[in-house]
Amino acid sequence: MHTKPDVETILLGPVLADRACGDCTACCTVLTVDTPDFTKPAGTPCANLSAGGCRIHAVRPHICRTWFCAWRRVAAMPDAARPDRSGLIVSLNFVSEPQNCLEGVSINVRALPGSEAIQNGMAAAVLDTLCDQLVPVWFSDGSRKMLMHPEDDVARLVISGDAPPAHLQEEVRAWREKYSAFV
Repeated sequence: MHTKPDVETILLGPVLADRACGDCTACCTVLTVDTPDFTKPAGTPCANLSAGGCRIHAVRPHICRTWFCAWRRVAAMPDAARPDRSGLIVSLNFVSEPQNCLEGVSINVRALPGSEAIQNGMAAAVLDTLCDQLVPVWFSDGSRKMLMHPEDDVARLVISGDAPPAHLQEEVRAWREKYSAFV
């Protein structure tokens, strides 16, 4: 039986066999989870998280069995970018009521509390690996969210609908075609 790949697999790639979560439990604290079988607010450790990891790992909720951060999927990301080592967690975000077309489906790079990823260059290295396709990339340092890809001039034109200059026409057209559903 052939099944269609999910959106994460289409945009980020399949889960890589040579990358495992190991001791990393960043997603168990940082992320918001709101599914029918499990709910948890952002920034709050999961009630099932213990010093040794997940207490219910063998019977964990569906979302916990099927969700993987981008480090587990994007081979171009450095090995050192595992969230507990890098101070960054990278995920695909889905916003049901986006403020603009570049927020509907996007990659979000979040600096974890206490992270030195900006200062030590890890944030730049991770962003460099993600900003090469037609997927918006946002970065959050904990105090604000910034669009990193596409570049500002392209993003402004995509969002505004204004006519682009000749040297940006093809790029702006491609972004508009892909993200017009989120207008």
